[in-house]
Amino acid sequence: MHFSTVLFDLDGTLIDSIELILESYRHTLRVHRGASPPDAVWLEGLGTPLRKQFRHFTDDPAEIEAMVVTYRGWNLANHDRMVVAYPGALETVQALKARGAKLGIVTSKNLGGLQRGLALCGFDGLFDSLVHCDSLPESKPDPAPVRLALAELGAPPEEALMVGDSPHDIASGRDAGTRTAGCLWGPFDQERLLQERPDFLLTSFDDLAALCNGPQDRA
Repeated sequence: MHFSTVLFDLDGTLIDSIELILESYRHTLRVHRGASPPDAVWLEGLGTPLRKQFRHFTDDPAEIEAMVVTYRGWNLANHDRMVVAYPGALETVQALKARGAKLGIVTSKNLGGLQRGLALCGFDGLFDSLVHCDSLPESKPDPAPVRLALAELGAPPEEALMVGDSPHDIASGRDAGTRTAGCLWGPFDQERLLQERPDFLLTSFDDLAALCNGPQDRA
């Protein structure tokens, strides 16, 4: 294998939960503001913690916490009917695990939501590091979450690949010293991902399998 360690974002990377996330945001702002902003507002901040995104609408800590509660309530109530693994995701992760790769998740989701998504889509027990929004104060695009995952796995950054669908994933991995792969099946287009200079672009999990086990061609 060309990478001894592979780190993954969750939403938009391993699991297709984007419409669930957008509906959760829309519901929250309708409840607290009477109307929701355009989806582009949410998509730009996708992959960052809820509290950070809701600070765009209020500086009141109590209201931010109320928004988080509303969001998570709707999200969890509708989670299982709206979330599926992307085609090939589970099989690729299982193959990497079988080959001896160290595997981790680096997400801005909370631990409960992370565990629920992994369990629903069959990923339970495949990851040895789970870095989430409550693991440390910093969040992607800061490199600290990726560095924490590497430390937990005992993995040097030069042997690791960070895989994610958002510019925040690419920036976090790049600044932590890993190679980076941008997923084009998520909500961000190639032009936006290329602004963060990923080492590789992936159009499917077959691309990831080939990247980990075949020639390394840069984006």
